Amino acid sequence: MELRTSDRGITFNVRVQPKASRNEIVGLYGAALKIRLKAPPVEGAANRMCLKFLAKILKVPKTRLEIVSGAASRNKTVLYRCSGGEQRQEFERLKKLMQPYLSPR
Repeated sequence: MELRTSDRGITFNVRVQPKASRNEIVGLYGAALKIRLKAPPVEGAANRMCLKFLAKILKVPKTRLEIVSGAASRNKTVLYRCSGGEQRQEFERLKKLMQPYLSPR
């Protein structure tokens, strides 16, 4: 999985599998973080649950997360909004938080 910085914050790709038995991160799908969600892909329910779940895992307010592309797709790009001053620190923190999910199980 690749974290990228931009003038708006940090972006990363996710692959969502809706209608799962529970919410969980299952590892990688190509270069994206694969997430299973209980919500169905109807009326934005899976997108809302995706952001809520990621906010919990990343320990950030969900208002700082936004799906910037792929809202109608399983493949999404998520933006974590943070200012330039905090970007470097947050980049390292996110890498550490996501590392257990990226290791082989």
